[in-house]
Order: sequence, then C-alpha cells, then structure tokens
Amino acid sequence: MAKSFYHFLMRYRNAGAKDEMAKFANDAFLDHGFPKSSTDYDELSRYLEMNGDYLPSMTTFDRAWELYKEIEDK
Repeated sequence: MAKSFYHFLMRYRNAGAKDEMAKFANDAFLDHGFPKSSTDYDELSRYLEMNGDYLPSMTTFDRAWELYKEIEDK
C-alpha cells in the first residue's frame, strides 16, 4: 500500500529551512484540513487550489508530486 502524499512530504519538514519544499512541508503540517491520507493528485490539487494560500505557486506542489511518484513507483 502506498504511503500518503502527506507522509512523503513530512520528510522535508525543517523548521529553519527556507527552500520551497521545506516551507511547503512546514505549512502543510500546520494545515489541519490537509488531506493527510490522500494519494490522489486531483484531490490534493483541488484542496491546495482552494485552501493552499501558503503556496506561492502550484509548481511547488507539482514538483513535490513528481518526487512522490518517483519514490512510490519503485
């Protein structure tokens, strides 16, 4: 069974980091409505488009998703 995207993203959490991926992970951690068990791109994308005001661009999510899929497809 695949790990959720949220579970994958949490490996990038780092309180002092300033890179996009770490900031996304930190902000998703603080977002209590984030779909933590989802493995579905469309569900996550829709959620972030409506509620992810902490993302400066959906490109950050797309990059993270590509990394997630590379790891999960192995």
